Amino acid sequence: QVQLVESGGGLVQPGGSLRLSCTASRSISIYAMGWYRQAPEKQRDLVATITNGGKPNYADSVKGRFTIARDNAKNTVYLEMNSLEPEDTAAYYCNANFLGRSYWGQGTQVTVSS
Repeated sequence: QVQLVESGGGLVQPGGSLRLSCTASRSISIYAMGWYRQAPEKQRDLVATITNGGKPNYADSVKGRFTIARDNAKNTVYLEMNSLEPEDTAAYYCNANFLGRSYWGQGTQVTVSS
């Protein structure tokens, strides 16, 4: 069992930046980690993932603007978000996955608005 706690969400103006953090209750070294987002009345979509070896993968909509990183020593994964757009407004969820076992955090809200 892994508990995940996201933080760092908030209200930001278009073009601004935020950094989300996801801290786990135990070591994440074996887990593939990811960030997903869900806007109201829409499905939950992949934003970015990072393998346990550190290889990142991004949704096309965030490539060049978002960066995922992990710090296994701190049991934490980050999502650096730059050049934010109103379309990025959503609840952002952290995910840990290992051999089909998947764990989710409670989510943190990101609102991009002027």
